[in-house]
Amino acid sequence: MFSPEGPSLRELAVQALSSVERGYDLLAPKFDHTPFRTPESVLTAVATALDRIGPYDDGLDLCCGTGAGVEVLAEVCRRGVTGVDFSAGMLDVARRQVVAGGARVAWVRADARALPFTSAFDLVVSFGAFGHFLPRELPGLFAQVHAVLRPGGTFAFPVVAPPRPTSPAYWMLLGFDAVMRVRNAVWRPPFVMYYRAFRLGEVRTELERAGFWVELGVLPEFGRRADGSPRVRMVVARRPD
Repeated sequence: MFSPEGPSLRELAVQALSSVERGYDLLAPKFDHTPFRTPESVLTAVATALDRIGPYDDGLDLCCGTGAGVEVLAEVCRRGVTGVDFSAGMLDVARRQVVAGGARVAWVRADARALPFTSAFDLVVSFGAFGHFLPRELPGLFAQVHAVLRPGGTFAFPVVAPPRPTSPAYWMLLGFDAVMRVRNAVWRPPFVMYYRAFRLGEVRTELERAGFWVELGVLPEFGRRADGSPRVRMVVARRPD
């Protein structure tokens, strides 16, 4: 799963026994050599889809990590892009390595549940971060995104179809979540990372309650499953004008 440049098992164990913030500070120098980084194929497909439904002036990458989503925003935003994350270590890596072309880039250390902006963006994206939020935190998180968007602004993010119960991946993710729940029951501070807690139906309901108009798009680059359902969707939530 990991390249030779990635973290050792010992480093991953230390991360897993830390808080989420401290864990990502430790992982940051090697994060891009792990499977946790969003694949380039997903980033490219999202950039293509956003370009079709733009244009945008200012964009925000929510929980930006090492900045992969900021590079997507730089392709589709005409004025400026901002990456926000609560890990100082991840932001340090992002500052050093992100190439954003001619876009103006800002990096802000903040908690996604308490964003220091008001009606500042036309587009908010997020990649692979929602497992760090418990279901009960989604209403507050989506209210924050709604507040930082300008009227008519868009909140977009990809969602991969969950694996079938008959697949090994399903049981692997189920086992991972079970281990994390046991870890959090016996060790403090907690490390919130649950792969199966972000369910599309519940997410759509909470987005609508937060005041968004929600559309479910498809990223056709990833094809369809045997039952005809898309492998990867893109949620497009718009703040009304």
